[in-house]
Amino acid sequence: MQKWTTGAISYTRSDLAKMVATAQGRFLVDSKGKRSAVVLPVKDYEQLLEDLHDLAVVAERRNETPIDVAEIKRRLKRRAPV
Repeated sequence: MQKWTTGAISYTRSDLAKMVATAQGRFLVDSKGKRSAVVLPVKDYEQLLEDLHDLAVVAERRNETPIDVAEIKRRLKRRAPV
């Protein structure tokens, strides 16, 4: 099972499907009654886009070596204006 992680939050494909399913939208159906499209409030749509972007960033960066907090603090101190 593929899993995406953003900070302390992990998403599986099932989780993402649930997010879409619980969005406050309406489905449009074809002549056979099969769902063919969804109409979402703009706020829900924008949140889904933001979540998708976050997951793409996580996927791109998953092979990067983590940097510990102490190293980040050292780097920030070196950059700080005098």
